[in-house]
Order: sequence, then structure tokens, then C-alpha cells
Amino acid sequence: MEDRLFDKSLNPNKLLKEQFVSNLTGSSLLEIAALSTVVPALVVLRKWSSRDNSRKDSAKKNDDQVHPVGKDWMQYFSTLAVDYLTVVLPIIVVFTVLSEWAFGCAISLAILIYIYVMFKRPQLYLKDGFSQLPSMRADISSYRVSVVLVTCLCILAVDFKIFPRRYAKAETYGSGIMDLGVGSFVVANALVSRQARNIASMSFKAALSSISPLVFLGFARIISTWGVDYQVHVGEYGVHWNFFFTLAAVSILTSIVRIHPKHCGLVGLLILAGYQIWLSSGLNEYLISDKRSADIISQNKEGIYSILGYWGMFLIGVSLGFYLFFDTSSKGKNRNTQVMKIWVLAALFWILAIIFDSYIERVSRRMCNFAYVMLVFGQNFQVLCILTLAGFVSYKKNLVLEDAFNQNMLGSFLLANILTGLVNLSVNTLSASSLTAFMILSVYTFALCMVTGLIHFCGVRMKFW
Repeated sequence: MEDRLFDKSLNPNKLLKEQFVSNLTGSSLLEIAALSTVVPALVVLRKWSSRDNSRKDSAKKNDDQVHPVGKDWMQYFSTLAVDYLTVVLPIIVVFTVLSEWAFGCAISLAILIYIYVMFKRPQLYLKDGFSQLPSMRADISSYRVSVVLVTCLCILAVDFKIFPRRYAKAETYGSGIMDLGVGSFVVANALVSRQARNIASMSFKAALSSISPLVFLGFARIISTWGVDYQVHVGEYGVHWNFFFTLAAVSILTSIVRIHPKHCGLVGLLILAGYQIWLSSGLNEYLISDKRSADIISQNKEGIYSILGYWGMFLIGVSLGFYLFFDTSSKGKNRNTQVMKIWVLAALFWILAIIFDSYIERVSRRMCNFAYVMLVFGQNFQVLCILTLAGFVSYKKNLVLEDAFNQNMLGSFLLANILTGLVNLSVNTLSASSLTAFMILSVYTFALCMVTGLIHFCGVRMKFW
């Protein structure tokens, strides 16, 4: 009897769930662009519709002040709930129920923004002039929060049939919106990293200490998934490797090989070029094959070899962050110039992604090849482009929802992973109806937003290093 109890899996549908996210081919680049328009457009429209005129521009530098001073709990959480209803819930709807109308949703939101800017911008210019435009600080913060929000939604939504399979991670070549998750985290971290800000490099000992939480989380994920027999798609990173190990590896490489941010872009391009040549010379066939020997490298070949791609991506992000936001020596660094550069870079990266995908090698997150890196930059800068539009009409600081997630990004992401695991172990996601799935996703995201908001309201900042 005891043997039967121990043999009974906590996750009896593990194999079916793994097959559910396997052998997928991704979406089109055009659809990824459409989805990447929806999220920031909703944020911008919500900022413009906000009537809280008492808040100042978030360009202020007292980031350590995490408690929303002057807010009673009723006002804070009612505003947070409105943020949820006007930003998060519509994202769920577009990514699930209205997934077949993603292009229409993106175009409609773009038209709304255009009309609003045309009506409001002339009034704003006549009243205040362009000199009063806020800095890019609020836009960068909004962009980083957008990455976390979409990632937290997708990691649970992908287990339900209401979430289109083409949005999930592609097996080898191709790209769904979820393929951009790890790359977006790398870029978001690179743009505001110590290296991008040209802060004195840490010692090797300090660098090891700074990545210790990521290493701990990586091993914790291995142990927890093994302990509850949780579904793991081996083709994603390998048998033991995961997202946290990739972030830790990129961080330690950047700390060991110290490069001035002015030169990071060139070094990153050289690393990517060399890695792409290696891939095209036969490494790609090895990485996409199902054959694995017993050694640790072969068991985790996707995660280990792709570090080169992610490191090159990080270095380019460092260089872009430095030149766009933190280079105090450059002249004429005003918001209009910065925004123009961001829009040009977004278009350039998208063009390069299409060229590499068409003529060099198709986009592959599994290998983190050159085409994938360009796609990640194109998509991320597109999101940032749209978010910059908020500053041309509204001078108010970020949403309450954004402030909450911005102060506890890692904490909110960990909470999302825990809630995702609990839902998967308590509900058969594969047999859930569309209505049930939508309700679960709505409750899950609402709980995530409220708990993150509560932590922020109490003045707690979950920073481990």
C-alpha cells in the first residue's frame, strides 16, 4: 500500500503537458509585432485616461522611497484595481479570446493613440512647449514592467488550450511570443545595468555574491520540479539547465571580462558573428538533435552553448543603454533626440531580423542565434517606442501597477512561478474549458497584482543582493 502511495505522481498529466508544448513552430514575425503593439498601447492609454493629477513625473531620483506616501489604502488599491481592469485584463483577452483578431486589436489601439495625440499635442505644445517633456526614466521603467507582466501571464496561460499554440515556444526554428521572454529579460537588465551606467566594476568576489541568488533559484527550480514531478520541456534548455542559470552565466561572464560600455557593442557583435559562423558550420545540427550522451555538457547543450548568444545580446544592450540614457559626455541629450534614436533603432533591428531570418538562419531561441538576437532587440525597442508616446501628452508618473512591479520585479516573478506551479498541480489545465481557463487566468493575474501591490504599499522591497 505504501509503495502505491509513493508511486502515485503529484502530476499525473506530466507527459501530456510536456507534449502539449512540444514540436511547435511559433508565430509569424508580423503577429509578434502586432502583439508587441497591444501591451504598451494599453499602458499608454491608461496613463492618458488617469485623472490623478497630484502625482509628479517619475523622473525623480528617490527610487529607494518605495512606500506610496500620501496614499490611503482604499485609494491605492482602488487605483491598482482600475490599472488591472484597463491593462492586464485586456491583455488576457487579446492573448486568448481575441487571439484571432490580434491585428485588428493592434490597429484599433494605434488609431486611438494617433487620434489622442493629434487632439492633445497641439494644446500641450502651446501651453508648455517641448522643454517640459519628462525624461526617459519613466518609459524605461514602464518597459521593464511590461516585460514582467507579459511573462507572468504567459507562463501559466501556455498550459491551457485557450492560449494559441503558435504563441508558445517553438521547438527549434521559428518564434512565438513566449520565445522572447528570456531574451527580453536579458535586454531589460542590460539597458540599466551597472555596466551601462559605467559604474565602477565589482570585484570577482562581489560579482559571485551578486549572482548567488540566481544560482540558488536555478537549483531550487531543479529540486522543486523533480520533487513534485513537474513537467519540464528538455528541448528548451536541457535536462538540468534553466532560465536562472542563463542569467547567472551572462552576469559572471560580464564581470570576468570587463569592457568599457563604449566598446561593448562591438565586442557583442563580434561574439555573435563568431557564434553564428560556428552554428552555420554544424553546431546548429548538434544543438537541435535529440541525441544526448551522459556528460553534463551534452545533457544541457542548448542552455550552455546559447550563453554565447545571450552574452553578445547583453553586451549590445549595455552599449545601447550607455549611449541612449547614461552617456553624460554626449551633447544634445534631450528627450526628443533619445526618442528619435529609439524609433530608428527599432526599425533597424526589425529589418535586420527579417534579413537574417530569411537569408542566414531562421530565428531560434533554442540556439540564441543572430536572427533571434535581432528579433529580441526589435521587439523590445518597439515596445519602448510606443511607451515613449505617453510623455508627449501626459507628464504624470507611472501607474500604481507599474510602481508595484518595478520595486519587486524578481519577487513578483517568483510569486508568479509559485502560483503557476500550484495551479498546474491542482487543476488539469488540458481539460479546462475556455471559460474556466479564462477565469483561472483572471484570478491568477489579479492575485499576483494585488499581492505585489500590497508588498509595495507596505514599503517592502524584495532585493536580495
